[in-house]
Amino acid sequence: MQLLLIHSDYIEYEVKKSTPVAEKIEDSFKQGRLEEALTAFIAVEKVDEANVEGAISKAVEEIKSVATQVKAENIMVYPYAHLSSDLSSPKAGVAVLKGIEDALSGDFTVKRAPFGWYKAFKISCKGHPLSELSRSIVPDESTGTESSACGEVVKEEVVSEALKAESTAKSYWHVLTPDGELHDATTFDFTGHDNLGKFVDYEISKKRAVEKAPPHVELMRRLELADYEPGSDSGNMRYYPKGRLMKSLLENYVLEETSKVGAMEVETPLMYDMNHPTLKKYLDRFPARQYSIESDKRQMFLRFAACFGQFLMNHDMTISYKNLPLKMVEMTRYSFRKEQRGELVGLRRLRAFTMPDMHSLCADMEGAIDQFGKQYNMCIAVLDKIGIKVDDFEVAIRFTRDFYNENKDFITHLAKTVDKPVLVEMWDTRFFYFVLKFEFNFVDALAKASALSTVQIDVENAERYDINYIDSDGSANRPVILHCSPSGAIERCIYGLLEKEAMKAEEGGVPMLPLWLSPTQVRVLPIAEKHMDYAMQVADKLNCRVDIDDREDTVGKKIREAGREWIPYVVVVGDSEVENGTVNVTIRAESEPKKPVKVEMTPEELNARIAAETEGMPYKGLCLAKMLSQRPKFL
Repeated sequence: MQLLLIHSDYIEYEVKKSTPVAEKIEDSFKQGRLEEALTAFIAVEKVDEANVEGAISKAVEEIKSVATQVKAENIMVYPYAHLSSDLSSPKAGVAVLKGIEDALSGDFTVKRAPFGWYKAFKISCKGHPLSELSRSIVPDESTGTESSACGEVVKEEVVSEALKAESTAKSYWHVLTPDGELHDATTFDFTGHDNLGKFVDYEISKKRAVEKAPPHVELMRRLELADYEPGSDSGNMRYYPKGRLMKSLLENYVLEETSKVGAMEVETPLMYDMNHPTLKKYLDRFPARQYSIESDKRQMFLRFAACFGQFLMNHDMTISYKNLPLKMVEMTRYSFRKEQRGELVGLRRLRAFTMPDMHSLCADMEGAIDQFGKQYNMCIAVLDKIGIKVDDFEVAIRFTRDFYNENKDFITHLAKTVDKPVLVEMWDTRFFYFVLKFEFNFVDALAKASALSTVQIDVENAERYDINYIDSDGSANRPVILHCSPSGAIERCIYGLLEKEAMKAEEGGVPMLPLWLSPTQVRVLPIAEKHMDYAMQVADKLNCRVDIDDREDTVGKKIREAGREWIPYVVVVGDSEVENGTVNVTIRAESEPKKPVKVEMTPEELNARIAAETEGMPYKGLCLAKMLSQRPKFL
C-alpha cells in the first residue's frame, strides 16, 4: 500500500463520473469537506491482498502516528490509484479503505471519499515540515488462508525484514554543525544552506515518487548517452556509444583509485541460491527488494550488491592479521534491485546499475573507524575528480545512539572535514547490520536526493559468514567489515553531472562535462572543402578524442551543433589558420552565453593544454567515426 499524507487547512471533493469499478454510493456521499484535516491519499496494492487485515492494521497505525504528531483530529480517507502501478483488485481496495475508515472512526472524525469515481478536489496544504509525508506499507505474510475480503490468495512480493524495519524504524533527525552541536532538524535555520534544507525535507517526508521527468532525462537523450529500453523491465537502460564511453571511463577511474588504497579486484556471480542458509539470513538484513528467478528447480535471486560474493570468498580464505586491513573490490555490472516503479526515472534510480563495491576487513572497531575516516576522504576526492564538488552534495550520517555517545569527536570531525552542516539520522536500536554509515547525496533540480558515495561499518556479517583472521597469538578472530562505494552507482554519477549542468544553465551559465569525460574533447570545423586536408593534419596532431565536422553545412550551423553537444574545444580552420599554422579555438569552459571566448594558438599549444587538464585521468579513444558524416543517428 502507498500512502500520501497531507496535513491540510481543508480538503473537499465532488464526484464527477463513475468508472466501471465504482462502488455504489448515496447522494450524500457524492461530495464532502473536512477542515483542519489529515488527508490520507491511499493506493491499495496487490501485495495487500495476501493479508488484508494486516494491511489495514499497519496503515491505521501509520495514519494515527502522523495524525498525533500534527495534532489532527479529522481524517479524510481518499482513494488515489495514481500512487501505484500495481493496484489490487477493486473488491480488495474497497475492503481495505472501509477497514481503515472503521478502525480510525473510534478516535477521529473520519470521512471517506468514494472508490472508483472521477472526482474534482481542492486541498490546502499547511506547508510545515511534517505536512507532506509518504509511506510504503507492506503487510506481514498471511497465514496461508484465503483473505475473506478479496476471496483469493495472491503471492506476496519477497520483502526483506530490514526493508520492513526501515519503514517502521523510529528516526531522530538532527543537523550536526562543524562545531559539534546537534540541532533539531525540524527547527534548524537553513539560511545559507538551502540545498541542505531541501535534502532534509526529502529525507523526513520520504516523498520518493517522481511527478515529472527531471532535466537530465532530456539531456541524456539529446547528448545521445542513454535512453529507456522498452523491450526490457523498467529501470533497465540502453547506453549508446557516448554513454558507454563515459561509463567505461568512470569505471576505470574508480577501480584505479581503489587499487591505490590496496584493494584487490575480484569478480563474483550475478545470481545466488535464495535458500542458502547464510545468504537467506543476509537477505533479511539488507534493505532492498530482490529479483527472484528459478533455475534447475532452485529459487535464485539476482545480486543487489557484491557483498555476498566477496563474503563467501572471505570465508574460504586463510587470512592473517598481517593482511589487515584486507580490501577487495568489484565493479558490478550489474547489480539488481527491484525498486518501486513510481521511483524509477532516467539515470537517477534504476533496477539494473553498475556499482563499485569495496569491502575492507579490519582487525577491530578501532581499525574500522580509522579506515572509515580514510575512505570518507577518498570518496570526497573521487567525486571531486568526477566533477561533483563538496558544495554539490549534502552529507547524511546515520548511526545508533550508543555509537554516537562513544565516538562523538570522530563524527564531529566528519562534519568539520566538509566544513558545513550535515544531516544526522539516529536510532535508539540498531535495525540493520551497520552501526555507522554516511552517504553523499546529490539534490537535483526537482529537489529529489540520490545517494552517491557511501561507507558503512558492518558488525554482523563476519559472524554470519564465519569469516576469521588468525591473530599474532594464533587465535581466530572475527574482523569488522567496511562496505564502501567510492562513487556510488556509475549511472548516478552521470545523472548528477547532467543535473548539475542543467541547473547551471538555468542560472545563466554554460553547461559542459568534465574534459576527461567528454565523448568528443575537440571538434575541428573546416570552413570549406579546401581546408579539409589541414583540418585532418590538426586532428592528427592532437592526442585526444577529436572529430571533424565534414558535413555540407554552414560553419554557423556546425558551431551551434557543437554547442548543443557541449564540445569543450571547437576549432575553426580557414585560410588564415592554414597560412599561419594555427587554430582558432572556442574554449567552452571560459565562455558565457552569447559571449564565446576565442583564442588563437598552435595545435601543439592546444595539445599541451588538454594534456594538463586531463593529467592522471583514464583515457579512451573516440567511440564513433572521426568524420561526422559517417556517424549514424541514435535518436
